Formats: sequence, structure tokens, C-alpha cells
Amino acid sequence: MSKFKRMHLVVLDSVGIGAAPDANNFVNAGVPDGASDTLGHISKTVGLNVPNMAKIGLGNIPREVPLKTVPAESNPTGYATKLQEVSLGKDTMTGHWEIMGLNITEPFDTFWNGFPEEIITKIEEFSRRKVIREANKPYSGTAVIDDFGPRQMETGELIIYTSADPVLQIAAHEDIIPLDELYRICEYARSITLERPALLGRIIARPYVGEPGNFTRTANRRDLAVSPFAPTVLDKLNEAGIDTYAVGKINDIFNGAGINHDMGHNKSNSHGMDTLIKTMGLPEFQEGFSFTNLVDFDALYGHRRNAHGYRDCLHEFDERLPEIIAAMREDDLLMITADHGNDPTYAGTDHTREYIPFLAYSPSFKGNGVIPVGHFSDISATIAENFGVEKAMIGESFLDKLN
Repeated sequence: MSKFKRMHLVVLDSVGIGAAPDANNFVNAGVPDGASDTLGHISKTVGLNVPNMAKIGLGNIPREVPLKTVPAESNPTGYATKLQEVSLGKDTMTGHWEIMGLNITEPFDTFWNGFPEEIITKIEEFSRRKVIREANKPYSGTAVIDDFGPRQMETGELIIYTSADPVLQIAAHEDIIPLDELYRICEYARSITLERPALLGRIIARPYVGEPGNFTRTANRRDLAVSPFAPTVLDKLNEAGIDTYAVGKINDIFNGAGINHDMGHNKSNSHGMDTLIKTMGLPEFQEGFSFTNLVDFDALYGHRRNAHGYRDCLHEFDERLPEIIAAMREDDLLMITADHGNDPTYAGTDHTREYIPFLAYSPSFKGNGVIPVGHFSDISATIAENFGVEKAMIGESFLDKLN
């Protein structure tokens, strides 16, 4: 019998909590990640007021320097710790895949100088559209359409760009390049980036609408991912007939593997929380696992180095956390974590190699405290033990600590 009938995992995308021990092996615009600290620097530079996460134990997580404006609770309502990444990477897919029990020993390919001419030429030949060469580099998704959207509207050229993640993104105005055509081009790009030297985690269609000076990306985004190279705990749950619900880009990150209920993309963090709460209230969801990604922290504020916006985004999540808790049943477990860092006060615009926070809350808890520091994959092992399935490649369960 499961200790918790339902487990809900919410990933606050990029909300790291301090440089990992190996952070100096990872570089951000020429600067090692060893001094990065997403939550710490936000708290120190612009202030952070997250009383609901603090109540669970956010301020109790072990740190050399306590979070400046997030006090430790003398009697928290849940359990807390921080987790270290084993895999060689600091991107979204690597983080999520390890959270579900995989060890990525060979990182995906990234292209800080833009994609090679061979790939660009192949896409041009397939699509019969030219590619804007000046956009072919790491770029903010909104900045790239501000800079090249007017030209695309005049010429019909493709806007192809990348980011800190191992991704190829194609932005297209929906009135100039129809969605079906954009999706076909992305599917072709996926087919030519499945092996080294261009093994990419995702191809992303980035449609937008509007006029120059007022472009808006739409919810018609589509991610074409590679499948995990080995079974994850999601697969183990699915094979055992246990419900798995994906909210946001989770289904894309795992290419649908192990997910039997895709609740769709999020238009925003707030929309994602609405979807999670709706999912938790489904009468048919009596037992199983929900997995939610909230990406605005990373996409809107981390990469743009906007500390004030990042803080406000955290405040918004914290203000709505009581709604998620109110939707829980007595034997539910809520877990809140991240997938990497993206320190908005740091050099460059890349992710940062950091510990991730971990908070756990259940209405059934009789105890509280700090769990020993572990690894991303321990989350998956805990889920596996709770539902009586085999764990994936790596991870050690801390289920017995949650009482």
C-alpha cells in the first residue's frame, strides 16, 4: 500500500539555491559558475518575500550564508533539503531526466557560435526559405523577434536561433509562415539533429503574432524532443498502470515517454498552476503522480538577467501556493524543486550549475525537519518506492524520512 496515494512534483524552472561543488567546471560567458546563487542573490539584491515556502522550510535548507530575507522556521510544516546534480550538464532536459532517475554522462551539443552552415543550408533546401544568418546565435526569444520580425514579415525568411540549452528554435510569424509549415520545418530539423556532432535535446517551434514593436509569442509553441535513452521512473509507473499527469512542457521534455495524461502547455506560470489545481481535482485522479514545470522564472527573467522580475515571479508562485495546498487530499504529497540555476545577477545569459531546493509537504505529516543533502535522482527513487515500482538508473529514496 502506498504511503502517499498521490504525489505532486512541481519544478520551479531554474530556481537554484547556490553553486554546486563542481560549479567551477561550468562556464558562463567566460566566468566559472562557482559564485552563482539564484535564490541567494535575489534575496540579497532585491529582497524576497515567500512566506508560504518559508513556512514549509525554504529558509531551513543548509547554506553557508542563510537566505537574507527568508528566515528559518523553528517549527516548519514540512521537510527541506538541497540536491546536487550528478549528470554532466545544466540544461532543462538533463535536469528533468536526472530528477526521473537517469545519469547523463555525455552532455547534449550546444552551439554558442550558432549552428554550422551545413545544418542551415539543409533547412533552407528543405523549406525553400532563406535563413537570417545574423540571428543564428544564442538569443533571447523575445529579442530575436523584435530584432528580426520586421524583416521576416517583409522577406519570409526563417529566424533560427539557439540558447543556453541544447536547442534549435525557429521563430515564425503566424501570418507569414503558417503553423503547419513551421511544424513541418521543425520536424525536418529534428530529423537532422539526432546524432553528433549535432545531438540536440529539442527543436522548438516559436510562433508569434503582431506588428513591429508589438510582437507576442503565442501558445502554439511545439517542442520536438529526443526520448530518454533509458527507462525513467515515469516509464516504471506507466508500465505498472499508475496514472502519470504532465503539466506544462513535461510531456515535451520526455517526448511523451511514461506519460499517460498530458494536460497541455502552460500559457504562463499562473495558467500552469490553474491546470495543476484542476488536475488535482479530477475525480478519476485517485492515485498516481503529477509532474508540473513552471518555466517563466527561467524563460522570462533568468535568461534576461531581470532580478526584479524573477523575484516578482517567485512572489506570485508563493502567493498561490496555498491554493495548491488546499487542493491536496490528506494522503497527498507535494514536492517543490528546480532543475538547474539561472542566477539573474550573474554573467552572461546561461543557466548556472547549482544545487536545487527541495520542499515536501503533506497534510498527513506529523514531523518536520531537514533531510540530508542528496541528489536530483533521489526524488525519482522516493517516488518509485512509494508506488512499489523499480527505481531507474540512479537515486536513493528518502521516503522513510517523510513522516
